[in-house]
Amino acid sequence: MTVSSRLVDDGAARHLKKGARLPDVALASTAGRSVNLSRQPGLVIAYVYPWTGRPGTPNPPNWDDIPGAHGSTPQAEGFRNLAKALEELKATVFGISSQDTAWQREFAERMQLGFELLSDAQFEFQKALALPTFETGGITYLKRLTIAAIDGRIARVYYPIAHPAAHAREICAWLGMADKVL
Repeated sequence: MTVSSRLVDDGAARHLKKGARLPDVALASTAGRSVNLSRQPGLVIAYVYPWTGRPGTPNPPNWDDIPGAHGSTPQAEGFRNLAKALEELKATVFGISSQDTAWQREFAERMQLGFELLSDAQFEFQKALALPTFETGGITYLKRLTIAAIDGRIARVYYPIAHPAAHAREICAWLGMADKVL
């Protein structure tokens, strides 16, 4: 049995309802600016991920045993690879983790993402939305989920995300772009 096949909806994101306003929180971006998702016009796809590794750096303790922990790199690659399809819909993609901006910037450059990663290192966005978390090795991580928002209001929430590598295609299908990405 794979880790993703054990991933079940624990209800930790049920309170994130369609129409709810995103919190007025500014997050540091890998582009060297602050981004407040509640003030972003149009369609925003904000995917929240727990952690990205680096070559030669070990995973956090027990990472292989935590359902949903693995998959941040394939998920980011999926959004990178479908960026053109998402741009056609004028969707702006952001990745969010609790890692600091320097760590995220190295990852974004190495993976040639082409979209901004936002740091919630102080857990302000997480606390404001009561986003689900998990802990390992004495460190708290955000659980993987995606918020689609229009003009700062939640349009849809994806949680849990069992197959991070295919998640960007799932978003495109929801947006009616399946014919352009399959």
